[in-house]
Amino acid sequence: MIERGMKLRFRQLQAFHAIVDTGTVTGAADALGISQPGISNLLAELERQTGLKLFERLHGRLVPTPEAELLHREIDTVVRGLDHVTQAVVDLQNKQAGHLQVASQHSMSFGFMPKLIAEFSKTRPDMNISFQSQYSSKIQEWVLSGLFEIGICEMPMLYDALTVYPLHIETKIALHKDNPLARHEVLTPDLLRDESFIVMGPEHITSRRLRNVFEAAEVPLRTRVHSHLFKNLLSFVKEGMGVALLDRFGLEFDYDDRFVARRFEPQITMDMAIVTSATRPLSLVGKEFLAYLLEELEPYSATGAPIGAMSKSEKT
Repeated sequence: MIERGMKLRFRQLQAFHAIVDTGTVTGAADALGISQPGISNLLAELERQTGLKLFERLHGRLVPTPEAELLHREIDTVVRGLDHVTQAVVDLQNKQAGHLQVASQHSMSFGFMPKLIAEFSKTRPDMNISFQSQYSSKIQEWVLSGLFEIGICEMPMLYDALTVYPLHIETKIALHKDNPLARHEVLTPDLLRDESFIVMGPEHITSRRLRNVFEAAEVPLRTRVHSHLFKNLLSFVKEGMGVALLDRFGLEFDYDDRFVARRFEPQITMDMAIVTSATRPLSLVGKEFLAYLLEELEPYSATGAPIGAMSKSEKT
């Protein structure tokens, strides 16, 4: 008679499950990576503890009794569930699975980031990915609240509880391929004095720095179109509406041949940052992606220096 409160060991159930699946003690031993005597002992313990005969031997195989069939159905989900958990742990240890959560400002989100994430994912086929493009202030909120682990945004920083990796990106002038100024390798405010500009909003860092440069050169800045996305600015350039100051991400990952890009002097940089939470640790996948992201972004840095975390004094 089975005692109430009887405690069955999971290893016993696992051995029983493997014998049913393989039909032999040898097969169960191979499946679980333990000895045949070990499997036999676990089965004997289970039969003794339950008071049930679980197998009949027929032509060299162990055939489950009706009681064993019922027990197998009851424990199948449990055993397979633990197998899945074990594999998930192995995948996480090997960084083959996990959940990558990344948010990016718009100029990087249409080319650079999808390409980077695709490369990173090649050796992680089971990794789940959450990627979103959004305005920089919202990205900082998302990382702060834990909705995303890693964010790429534009400066300034709005919150102290973020670990910040600053990145200064060179900008260039985009102009229609038929614009006569395309013959110049470097453009200046003086060369651009008669050009109509397509710009971001007046408070955007690129708009402010562009105004300052033109004022310092005593050249009027002629603005024709204001928009809110770098991709929109480039679309107007392609239609011959004017020229625009854009970062490298918006230019180098757009393969339309209706525009060209030229260096601008004096150089204007766009200040960006990779941000993570300063109060929550990154997942294993997050840590590895962050390292990969920082390495891949180094060639885009206007300073040419490795990208390191900003100190508390630098933030303030």
